[in-house]
Amino acid sequence: LQLHHSGHYHCRGRVSTAVPPWRESELVTVTVHRVPVSGVSLWVQPPGGQVALRDRLVLSCAVATGTGPLSFTWHREGSEAPLGTGPHLELQHVGDNDSGHYHCRVS
Repeated sequence: LQLHHSGHYHCRGRVSTAVPPWRESELVTVTVHRVPVSGVSLWVQPPGGQVALRDRLVLSCAVATGTGPLSFTWHREGSEAPLGTGPHLELQHVGDNDSGHYHCRVS
C-alpha cells in the first residue's frame, strides 16, 4: 500500500431478482501510515574495518523497518559534511587520513 491508498471503500454487487438490483456494503475507512525508520545497521568490508593502505573499503547501511523513500547520508566523526549518499559508501584507495569512526544517517 501507498499513502495515496487511504480513503473510503465499499463493495457493490448485483442481485438480479432484487429491486433495485445493485446493493452496496457499508463504507470502510482505510488509513495508510508511514512506518518510522528503525533498526539501522552498518557493516563493513573487509570485516572489522581493518584495511591496508591504498586498499578498498566498503561501508553498507541497512534498515530493518521504515517506509520510503529512504535517504542515506554518510558521515565521519568530527565532520558534519556528508561523505556520500545512498546505502553504500566506497573508498577506493584508503589513506592514513581515512581512519576514524563512520556512521550513516537514514531518514
